[in-house]
Formats: sequence, C-alpha cells, structure tokens
Amino acid sequence: MAGYLFRRLVQSALILLGVSFITFLLLYVLPADPVRQIAGRSATAQTVENIREQLGLDQPMLVQYGRYLTGLVQGDMGRSYLQKTEVSSLIAARLPASLLLMAGGIACELLIGLTFGIVAAIYRGRPLDQGLMVTSFVAVSAPQFVVGLLLLYLFAVRLGWFPIGGYGTFAHLVLPALTLGIMGSGWYSRMMRSSMIDVLRQDYIRTARAKGLSRRRVLLRHALPNAILPIIAMIGIDIGIFMGGIVVVESVFGWPGIGQLAWQAIQRVDIPIIMGVTMVSAAAIVLGNLIADLVTPFIDPRIKLR
Repeated sequence: MAGYLFRRLVQSALILLGVSFITFLLLYVLPADPVRQIAGRSATAQTVENIREQLGLDQPMLVQYGRYLTGLVQGDMGRSYLQKTEVSSLIAARLPASLLLMAGGIACELLIGLTFGIVAAIYRGRPLDQGLMVTSFVAVSAPQFVVGLLLLYLFAVRLGWFPIGGYGTFAHLVLPALTLGIMGSGWYSRMMRSSMIDVLRQDYIRTARAKGLSRRRVLLRHALPNAILPIIAMIGIDIGIFMGGIVVVESVFGWPGIGQLAWQAIQRVDIPIIMGVTMVSAAAIVLGNLIADLVTPFIDPRIKLR
C-alpha cells in the first residue's frame, strides 16, 4: 500500500509538472499581450517596456517558467497583474464557494443519474428504459446556460421558491447544483445502466437469485457494489471539472467561485490567475482520482493496490 501510494504521488507530481509547463507555454505564445492590458491604450512604448521589465516578461520563456516553478514549489502562485493581490489569496477566497457547488452538483448528478441507470437496467428493453435513456441524452445535450435559465424562470421568477442568484444560503445552492446535476446525470445514468446490465448477467447474481434472496437484496448487496466501480472513477474526474470548469453556471447564478475568477482573468489576460486556477483544477483532478483508487478496495475487496 505504501509503495503504491508513493508511486502515485510521484506520478501526480509529474502530471502537475507537465500541466504547468504546457499551460505556461500556451499562455506565452498567445498573441494577446498582458502588459498592454496593464498599461492601457494610451501608454507610451517606454511605459510598456518598463512594465514588461518590472514583471520579468522580457526574459526568455524558460527563465520565466523556472521562476514561476520555483515560486510554485514554495507555495507562491504569484501576484495578479491587474488586482495587485496574491493569486493564492484570490483563489482561497473563492474556494469555499466552488467546493460547496462541487459537492452539491455531484450529489445531484449521482442521485438522478444512478437512480435512472439502475431503473433502466432493471427494465432494460422496455418503454421505461427507452424513456429514461432518451431523457439522459437530452440532459447531456442541453446547454448549461439554457437549463440554468429555465430553472431560474420556473422556480425563481414564476414560483418564487428560490432566489434568482447570489451565494450564502442553502436556497442559493439548490438551482445551480441542480443545473450541474441534470447535465452530469445523463453521463452517470448511461454508465450505470451499462455497468449494471453487465453485472446482472454474472453467475454470482444468478446464484444469489437461486438461493431465494429478495430482488432488493440482490440489487443492493450483490449487484450495486460491483456496478458502481466505474462511477467512482467518474467522480474523481468530476471533482476537477467542477473546480474550474463551471464558468457558465457560476455566471448565470452569480456564484462567486474560481471558475468565474478564471473567466475574468482570461478576459484580462491576467496570466498568474489563469495559471493558478489551472493548477488548482489539475491538482483537484489528480487528488480526486487518487481518492477514488484508494476507496475502490473498500467497496470491492478483490481489488488489490500494488
């Protein structure tokens, strides 16, 4: 176990190193100039060059990357070009909101998706199965902003059950979490259905049924723990996606997460913030997958981590 964990940590460090280099390289070759954003349109050429020199952006790319990597290892993500604030402080201020929305979104998509998938597998080939799969396809295909606006109009404007936007209470969380859950539930339901159908065809399921076990016990005790293993891996990926890739939902509902922070930074070419959010999201994906792998043996003791 210790050896496996050490190897995974080394692999994670290498992955994050690769992500940081590729992201830095892409930002370096962008045609947009962050110095122009800082100096303003009316700045003279001398002012632009002075700012470029102060920020160290006149140095070669590898020198800039080495300086950034040295600071990153020490926990320093740099300072925002425009907000003049430590990137770590900006991300830390937005992190609780992102974590809350991530937890709510994953809970909604699991509740909806797993329920749909299990029911569809039980009634496979029947009208209920087909109806649930069509619904899942629509959920996956529907744009997030459309789903979010429809939910806002129905439940906030027309019915008045929830606030239109903002952050701070459970009521503020429901609609954005449900928006994320509806989209993600389509993937989970399809994956769960496929996995459950495969498990229900196994010999040990037929043996459990032959012993006279109830249908509910067969499903919950024998089929579900084995069918849910691919879902755990998907959750690990979703953790990173929800940390930095839910800009649309945060914008529709006015949710102050790091996704919205990243979008604002992209518009202003604020490279330190873009790099910071990218690294936090990548670290969340790596950590989520590691946790998923560590949890898997507790669900299925046949799996050994070596």
